[in-house]
Amino acid sequence: MKRVGVGRQLAVCAAMSCLALIVIAFLHKPPYAASLAAGLPLHYQMGIGLGFGCCYWAASQIGYRFAANSESTRSTIESYSRLNLDGWNPLWISLAAGFGEELLFRGALQPLIGIWITSALFVLAHTKAYRFNGLNKRVAIQAAGIFTVSVIFGFVAEYIGLVAAMLIHALTDVVGLYTIKTAARRG
Repeated sequence: MKRVGVGRQLAVCAAMSCLALIVIAFLHKPPYAASLAAGLPLHYQMGIGLGFGCCYWAASQIGYRFAANSESTRSTIESYSRLNLDGWNPLWISLAAGFGEELLFRGALQPLIGIWITSALFVLAHTKAYRFNGLNKRVAIQAAGIFTVSVIFGFVAEYIGLVAAMLIHALTDVVGLYTIKTAARRG
């Protein structure tokens, strides 16, 4: 199986960031920086982001123990095992996705089309990663999970701030990718 390199992942996230900046420049009203920096003060956003990240880590460890053999879990592990998760790659991929995806979906698109449509687009953006080909129980469960997480990111960005959403997204991905890395090694 050919593994997807970290460079490709970083390039995709960089392209998302560029697209986000283009959307913001052409479709948002100035001042642009003020709209991106809206929300609670930065130190609160960072604290809330870290708190959510720690809670997610605990919940994912418990959830994985109970659902390690489910079809959705096995499929997610198989899908993400295609990534090169050697060394620090899960961290770099997670930071890039947290920043790039949140800048595009929450910073650029959400103010224009709302949380719900943005979350639907977020699911569509993840169809290749999760191998959503056809509609079955596994696809429905995973798509519903991604949609729910996206809605949460949307509310966090709206009511707490974009930096908090970026941090929560990055920490969620770090936890997920290191869990997948460990599971793939075991099995």
